[in-house]
Amino acid sequence: MRGNLELRIGARVFSGPGPFIMGIVNATPDSFSDGGRYHARDAAVAHAERLVAEGADLVDLGGESTRPGATDVPASEEIERVVPVIAALRSRGVRIPLSIDTRKPEVARAALDAGADLVNDVAGLADPALARLVAERGVPVVIMHMRGTPADMAAHAEYGDVVAEVTAELAAALARAEAAGVRRDRVILDPGIGFAKNAAHNLALLGALPRLRALGLPLLVGPSRKRFIAAASGAPVEDRLPGTLAAVTACVLAGVELVRVHDVAATRQAALVAAAIRDASGFARDP
Repeated sequence: MRGNLELRIGARVFSGPGPFIMGIVNATPDSFSDGGRYHARDAAVAHAERLVAEGADLVDLGGESTRPGATDVPASEEIERVVPVIAALRSRGVRIPLSIDTRKPEVARAALDAGADLVNDVAGLADPALARLVAERGVPVVIMHMRGTPADMAAHAEYGDVVAEVTAELAAALARAEAAGVRRDRVILDPGIGFAKNAAHNLALLGALPRLRALGLPLLVGPSRKRFIAAASGAPVEDRLPGTLAAVTACVLAGVELVRVHDVAATRQAALVAAAIRDASGFARDP
């Protein structure tokens, strides 16, 4: 089933099936993918501007690593990492929508005040205070599927039917969000590739993305450089772009509207070609 996003994020209205590219900026010293390369404010700002120049439709900024086994960062430290980057980007005239990747209401509030437009929560709005903040501000939100926390999520990677269980747990998270006042038409769902899932689970989800359409909401998927690529190909983290592009192609053909990636320029080309094939051949069309 083809997606069809209709959502204002910041000053931009995202309309249609996409693909729309979310570029990643990890303002952390311990990211699995780039090893703290963009921890310093100026490096993070320059990287965000580079992603925009490469064609990113929006940029996702995070100040806490969520790699398997990562421990929590205090909210004050996370704020110190991300807010100066957001403020600097806005002061330099960057108008592209900015997303704050956080599980903490204090961080989300500070980031929104500094100019962020969207909250991307890997914990699926499990914190009622964050759900209330999203509802009060009326901002779009990404609700992602994860069990446990980054520190212990690997221990929760047990499923009978991973697609059915992830769909059901996303539905429960969505219901909690709506009960807190979050508008359904401002929600994007993310199956959480790599979060409380092993390689087989991730591959099964990527192969069954249309089943997640049962919830009737747009999808964001983040396959970039994840470990399932190594399981399938043996590639180390610094050499997983081809595998990422294969996963992005599968996402686009399945009708996913947004993909979250590190390598924007290469992903944009692959996604546009996949979309052209999708539109010409009938992939992801409603039955």
